[in-house]
Amino acid sequence: MEENQLKTVKKGRFAPSPTGRMHLGNVYTALISWLSAKKGGGKWLLRIEDLDPQRSKTEHALMIEDDLHWLGLDWDEGGTEERGDRGPYSQSHRSGIYASYLDRLRATGLTYPCFCTRADILSTQAPHQSDGRVIYGGRCRPASLPCLIPEPGRTHSTRLFIPDEETVFTDMVYGEQRIHLARECGDFVVQRSDGAWAYQLAVVVDDALMGVTEVVRGNDLLLSAAQQLYLYRLLDLEAPTFAHLPLICNSEGRRLSKRDASLSMAELRKHYSAEYITGYTAFLAGLLPAAMPCRPDELIELFDWNKIQPRDSICINDKFI
Repeated sequence: MEENQLKTVKKGRFAPSPTGRMHLGNVYTALISWLSAKKGGGKWLLRIEDLDPQRSKTEHALMIEDDLHWLGLDWDEGGTEERGDRGPYSQSHRSGIYASYLDRLRATGLTYPCFCTRADILSTQAPHQSDGRVIYGGRCRPASLPCLIPEPGRTHSTRLFIPDEETVFTDMVYGEQRIHLARECGDFVVQRSDGAWAYQLAVVVDDALMGVTEVVRGNDLLLSAAQQLYLYRLLDLEAPTFAHLPLICNSEGRRLSKRDASLSMAELRKHYSAEYITGYTAFLAGLLPAAMPCRPDELIELFDWNKIQPRDSICINDKFI
């Protein structure tokens, strides 16, 4: 089947990294993605993004699945049980697929070997962004295109040449976005020097081949959407629509992480019902006027993207009140 024939129905996805227990921010993203897919009469896919072998663990993936089941956010495709016919649904089992698409990128003449260490990049890069992002300064960038074939026998990452142009797309929450990747990102890595696959390449290939039509995630990944749209174009793959959500932050204004133990599902399940967590999350999203217990299926008819406000973040009390 051709890649562009896969997207026959609306399909959302949730793609957690199994590096620990989910927190309330993950639940927020999962719920909105699930509701949008179901409101559109579509399907919802669960993909395990375990590209990092040091931090990813099967037991964490199983805990994520157990938390989703407990909340009532069941998936139609994917998961560790490999439900569906477009797997594998764990990225650690898809290396051969990524390699074939890297070959496609190489054929464009726009990839090149980068021999820089992290210290090299930090010493020669363009200035840091306010969020700590590192912008590659172009030390190994070839002077002309097409780029050269990597030198054999030398360890290197593979970078992608970024043109001096603007990427324009419409986000379902934040509206029109104009991102100049050369200035805001620089040439980015598609395969690391240790052979690991970069997130940008893996997620584009996976979403395209799995028929994902809608990507819902935090607004910290708005820049990634522009990078991914560039990859979709080079690989001649159909891009999904994007919806980026305000980040859930703790009382100090920091986005939630696994350090916020009081807002992890391990703690929340000790003190609250699944219905209360769902209702509270729906309240944060603007779907309910107040926090009240409810099941995900009771929210489907209430869901409307116009209710999701394009704020930078949503700060909550660490006590989950």
